[in-house]
Amino acid sequence: MRSPSFFSRLIAMLALLVAVMSFAPAVFAQNGAAQTQSGQTVSASPAVGPGVVAEQRDKLDRYGATADQYQTQMRANAHNDSALVDVRGGLEDLSRDLIASGVAFRPRLNTINTRLDEIGPPRGEDEPPEPPALTAERQTLIDEKAEINALIGRAESLSLRVNGMIEEINQTRRDLFTNTLSRRYDISSALNGEVLGDLAAETRRLSAAVSSWMRFVLNFKLQAVLLATFYALVAAGILMIGGRRLFGNLFDADPAIENPSYLSRLSVAFWSTLLPSAALGVFLAGTYFFYNYYGVLRYDIAQLMVTLFNVIAIVFFVYRLARAVFAPRLPNWRLLPMQTGAARALFWVSFLAAIVTGADFFASKINEVMQSPLSLTVAKSLLATVIVGLLVIVFGLVRPYVNEDGTSRGWNSYFKALILLLGAGTILAAFLGYIGLARFISQQVVITGAILSTMYIGYLSAGAISEIGGFMNTSFGRRLDRKYHFDETTEDQIGLLLSVVINVLVLAVGIPLILLQWGFQWGDIRLWTYNIANEIRIGSISISLIGILTGFLLFLLGYLGTRGFQRWLDGKVMARGKVDAGVRNSIKTAVGYAGIALAALVGISAAGIDLSNLALVAGALSLGIGFGLQNIVNNFVSGLILLAERPFKVGDWIVAGGISGTVKKISVRATEIETFQRQSVILPNSELINAAVGNWTHRNRLGRVDIAVGVAYQSDPRQVQQILLEIIRAQPQAMKNPEPMVVFMGFGASSLDFEVRAFLSDVTTQVGFMNEVRFQIFERFREEGIEIPFPQQDVYIKEMPKVAVEQALPPAPAEAAKPAKRSTPQVRRKAAPE
Repeated sequence: MRSPSFFSRLIAMLALLVAVMSFAPAVFAQNGAAQTQSGQTVSASPAVGPGVVAEQRDKLDRYGATADQYQTQMRANAHNDSALVDVRGGLEDLSRDLIASGVAFRPRLNTINTRLDEIGPPRGEDEPPEPPALTAERQTLIDEKAEINALIGRAESLSLRVNGMIEEINQTRRDLFTNTLSRRYDISSALNGEVLGDLAAETRRLSAAVSSWMRFVLNFKLQAVLLATFYALVAAGILMIGGRRLFGNLFDADPAIENPSYLSRLSVAFWSTLLPSAALGVFLAGTYFFYNYYGVLRYDIAQLMVTLFNVIAIVFFVYRLARAVFAPRLPNWRLLPMQTGAARALFWVSFLAAIVTGADFFASKINEVMQSPLSLTVAKSLLATVIVGLLVIVFGLVRPYVNEDGTSRGWNSYFKALILLLGAGTILAAFLGYIGLARFISQQVVITGAILSTMYIGYLSAGAISEIGGFMNTSFGRRLDRKYHFDETTEDQIGLLLSVVINVLVLAVGIPLILLQWGFQWGDIRLWTYNIANEIRIGSISISLIGILTGFLLFLLGYLGTRGFQRWLDGKVMARGKVDAGVRNSIKTAVGYAGIALAALVGISAAGIDLSNLALVAGALSLGIGFGLQNIVNNFVSGLILLAERPFKVGDWIVAGGISGTVKKISVRATEIETFQRQSVILPNSELINAAVGNWTHRNRLGRVDIAVGVAYQSDPRQVQQILLEIIRAQPQAMKNPEPMVVFMGFGASSLDFEVRAFLSDVTTQVGFMNEVRFQIFERFREEGIEIPFPQQDVYIKEMPKVAVEQALPPAPAEAAKPAKRSTPQVRRKAAPE
């Protein structure tokens, strides 16, 4: 008898270990049980867990002190919107911590309640007394439960207080924004002679502040400034050089191209605006960061530098956008078909409006830092908003287009009315004293208008790239094609992916910038992004985008792991074990389904979906099946099998149940097939599972076509074969490998039967291919004198002798007339004329 192998012994040891581990808890529980006087065993209670309660009590003390600090900060910064945003962000975090603190008690409360149910209520006077240890344990659990409930109540009260402070901050910020727009200033003080004196004094103070800082930099921080500027230039240069290497000619319009495509114009306009602006933004942000890091900036200079850098970035962005859209010097690259003079005027109007708006913004910050008189601030804003309003009106009055008869034409009436209304409204609001409202309108017209224009150009560019063949019309696509030689399908998929990336980039950059212009802060955007990513509440349903993404990634990893395990199991284990091919396929399929199901469960759990809801759905389905929904469930399961196994996909040419057509849609109940007569046939999935289905394009579109040809018997078969081979080999659609062939099928009733066989790279084009081949066969046979037989009937009429006719006729009555001469025809069939 053979001794057991090492693996057999190892499996036996593991089984014994599992059995011992499963039996050990029961033994320990039995040994730790407490005997009551009545002889019943009562399991020992779990640890009371005072450490958890004390830890949460300390946390609540800290949370209360933090809430007091935030309340103090909120009162001190009641007129500072940015500070209020920071305070609200801290309160939001504190609110989440309080919720987590309350949730932390749930496991302990469940344990206490379970144990109290096991112990039961105190015994009555007529019952035997219970052990003192059990009474003491009950009282300890009750006291702990009361303390936990008190801490939970304290956490709820603190949470209500924090939420109230958050709502108060929101209301304060709304009031600040409303007061900014609705506050009216006395502009008469801004029009007197004292304003010039205030302006001169402010200029001297600003010059003195900047000069003192410059002396400090030159004497003590010159090396740090040069190093910081170098780092910022390197960061911007990397972005710019990398972008030029990646996108090539998308930055600059080529004057040598006379008629660039609309997609090329859109791409140049979008990327020539976005990437240089991004590079400048990186340089300015890096400069400020490194200046601050090396201690170069003073507090007042830091405020002025941040504002100045923002103004420079905005003005440069508007300049690049106006130059790309209006193209004053390159009419062939202009996005809108307008006159050159009008394009130049619109370019300068847009650029000057950006300069004036940026100067007003920077001047306001100077007034704030230098603590200038209010009259000077009002005077600067009044002048700037009036100038911007006038420029907006000029923009609306320009007549950029040309009619067919050569006359000029203005903007669309609705667009023109909106532009004129915004310009006039800005001027009117400024002269009425509503300086805040006038500044808000002018900034939105210039900055928000530029952002929206860029987003729209990006959207149009993404749409053009996603069109079939659109990606290859770009220089970037042609460069990739020259380097990697992609096929058309891959190129279209790359274009579609690139269009999605551009749209995401447009939204990710444009929406935050617009929100910032409308008075929101980065703290608002960060908080909204966090809330959207973590929890979207629809009624009682809570959806987490991060959870969904995590679940999807886990499912993807499980799916890929399952496929890898299938290949390893099939190719390494079962193949070496010489397992039967059918058994291998069954095991491989079962492992695939099990792995995918497990990956789906893990992904669903990670996404935060309660699996108990799925159990309810399964129960409802089972009940429905019992009431006669077997057919629906059959189609449903069949649809899942079709979607999983994919014996055919959308776009395949299939033949099923006498129906031949293209698959348009596969759902869980039925599959939509469009026939070649454009008839939509809805076929239940169970018929596609239980019956044979032919798929012409399952693996690829390669397929063979057969064309039957018959010739007369007097034809030379080898000559016919040679002619047919010449015709089929001359077809550009016929593949050279496998090579076309002509088969002599046999001797028919009236013809010699041949069959032409050829392989096509796209079998869906066989109708046109076969049609053209038949035309050429007919024309070539007629030239060569080869006859194509066809069934026919010949009728011969033969005159019979008179005696035979009289004998064949019955005797005529006496009164009847003399019979006429008749003849009897004879019919003979023949296949071809003699």
